[in-house]
Amino acid sequence: MDRLLPDPRTPVGYRRDGRPIYPIAGADPTDPSNQLLPPAPSTDPAAPPTAGPPVDQDALNRLLAREKQQGERTAIRRLVEQLGFAKTDDLTAFVQQQRDAQAAQLSEIERREQAAAEASAAAAAREAQAVVRERAAVRRSALVAFGATGDDLKDAERLLVVEDDASEDTIAEAAEALKARRPELFATTTPAAPAAPGGSPAGGPPPRGGTMPKPGQHGADMARQRGFATGS
Repeated sequence: MDRLLPDPRTPVGYRRDGRPIYPIAGADPTDPSNQLLPPAPSTDPAAPPTAGPPVDQDALNRLLAREKQQGERTAIRRLVEQLGFAKTDDLTAFVQQQRDAQAAQLSEIERREQAAAEASAAAAAREAQAVVRERAAVRRSALVAFGATGDDLKDAERLLVVEDDASEDTIAEAAEALKARRPELFATTTPAAPAAPGGSPAGGPPPRGGTMPKPGQHGADMARQRGFATGS
């Protein structure tokens, strides 16, 4: 016998995405495809419940993914509450503040390291300048010892060629060799006047502490020399 159409509110199947398929109202009850429809649900409350429609693999994967996401959100919410924050945005802001503070601390360390490096470089430069001044003083002293002064000393400094780490003896030898090549740069020392008898320079005052001549002694000496007087 012909079968009646199913209840239009009861799905006759489900699509791959899980959506139900309802029967089309006004279908031909004599169509042979009606035999392929599932049986209509029983309205008897005492009847045992029938199994639900089968769920395909795609729908099952979606359900599992949804449950997993809900579980992750629940775990995150519990973790945020345990850390003392009301919501995840507060936790994100706190983490960002910690990162900014760490970056600022690193910048301060880098600034201090740069300042220390600059101070070390300045100290090395001052030490190098002190070494240069000391070497120049040693060369100038050697040239002055050989008589170079004034502008001649400056010219002699330019002409004196020695190694930067030359010893004082080497510098003195070089200065002596320069004097031999360019004697005009070195002043000639004026020889001292020969000493007169008695230890005083010639033309100087008579030595102190000697016997003073008697009054008129000079005139008597001249008279005797000219033959006008005799005796002492």
